[in-house]
Amino acid sequence: MPIEWQPKRTDRTDGAEPEIWAGYRCTTCGSIIVARGHNVVINHEHKIAIDEFYPPSKAAAIDIPPIARRFLQQAYDTLHAPDAAAVMAGSSVDAMLKELGYVDGSVYARIEKAVQNNVLTKGMGQWAHEVRLGSNRPRHADADRPHVSSTEARQSVEFAEALGQFLFVLTARIERGIKDATDANVSEGGNKG
Repeated sequence: MPIEWQPKRTDRTDGAEPEIWAGYRCTTCGSIIVARGHNVVINHEHKIAIDEFYPPSKAAAIDIPPIARRFLQQAYDTLHAPDAAAVMAGSSVDAMLKELGYVDGSVYARIEKAVQNNVLTKGMGQWAHEVRLGSNRPRHADADRPHVSSTEARQSVEFAEALGQFLFVLTARIERGIKDATDANVSEGGNKG
C-alpha cells in the first residue's frame, strides 16, 4: 500500500503516549486506509509499530463453521471484486445450510426446506434466494446480466454475515452464557432462591 500522507506524530491531551498516524492507499480497492501506531526501537533503529487500521479489516467469526467461515472471509477479502464476493457469499450461505443438515437437492430446495422447518424466517429465505441468484449470475456467466454491482455484492456479504451471526454466533454466545451462569451458580453454592 503506497503511503499517501507521511507519518505524523500527535501529542495526546490525556497524558497518554504520543501516537503516530499515516494514510495509505489500498491498491486493490483504491480507498484510503489510516493507520495508528507508536514508536518502537528495534536493533537501535526507530520504527513505527502499527496498533490499528481504520477501517479495521473484517474477520469472519470463529463460531461460524470452518467451511462457511472460510467462504465468508473470502467474501470480505474480495469486496473490491463484486463478482467474486457474490460467489463467495453464496458459497458461505450454502455451506451454512449444509452444516445444519440441508444437503439434498439444489440450493433453492435447501433454502426452501430451511424456511419450511423454521430455521430461516420467510424474509431470510427471500434474501437467501437473492444471494443465491446473485452468486449464480457470475458463476454461470448469465447472458443478460453476468455481473453483480458493488452494492449487490455488499448486500450479499452482509446477508451471509448476518446469517452466520444468527445461526451460529448467537447460539454459541447463548450456550457460553448459560454455561458461565451455571458455573457461577455452582461455585456460589447453588441456587438458594
